[in-house]
Amino acid sequence: MIDPLLFSTTRMSTFRGRQALTAATSFFFSRGERLFAVTSRHVLHDEPTGHFPDRVEIVLHIDATDLTRTVVQSIPLYRDGRAVWHQGVDSGGEVDIAVLELDRAALPEAHVLCAFEPRHLTVPEVGVGEPLLVPGFPLGFYDTVHYLPVVRQAITASPFGIRFQGEGYFLTDARMHRGSSGAPVVMRWAGAEAGERMPWRLLGVHAGRLDMGTRDLVQDETLGLNCAWYADILMKLTEDGALSSRAEMGPRPRAPQKP
Repeated sequence: MIDPLLFSTTRMSTFRGRQALTAATSFFFSRGERLFAVTSRHVLHDEPTGHFPDRVEIVLHIDATDLTRTVVQSIPLYRDGRAVWHQGVDSGGEVDIAVLELDRAALPEAHVLCAFEPRHLTVPEVGVGEPLLVPGFPLGFYDTVHYLPVVRQAITASPFGIRFQGEGYFLTDARMHRGSSGAPVVMRWAGAEAGERMPWRLLGVHAGRLDMGTRDLVQDETLGLNCAWYADILMKLTEDGALSSRAEMGPRPRAPQKP
């Protein structure tokens, strides 16, 4: 049996026109009949690096038995000159999480995926050093035959529920790499009912490694710590109706950077 966690996570590639830009990680979140792809906001739009894709591609399995059978789904990021994804804002500023709603009718009829749901956001008390898993595509590495992510082990490295440095994330201790941005950070759901398809709790969304600007590059190794933005903001980003002041659509597209 393939753990459903591996079907919850997919590789997301970004493009500007036909030009391939980057590869990252995304995962599925459903709320009622609506389905979303979740990733880091900087995967879709990043001012500091001049990264402004106009579409993404995700890989979907179409056979639960023969995992070599997949399709690539292309999704535009803009409609009528406006970004279609939702990004988060809280009291500390911008949150590095974005959700992109998927048109279920446009997906292959036989697609195979597992999505987190609001019940997976209900998290019991989480202690420091709690074991976590982070499925993703570090440095673009994955099972290229079966199109499955790899899973890294992590632990909570700061008190869960407290905003580290006042920001909307907690810290994890794990060996992470580029390409894992947007990966779900999960822990085993010990109290899951029998028959629960996804026995996992969704704690956060991995965004990137955390380092110190004052670190001596010769004497000191990297900290090995990472930012995981609290996943409960997904309830705000996926709610029906008008957007609140703490959840907004993404910005307008930017022109390509000149070389």
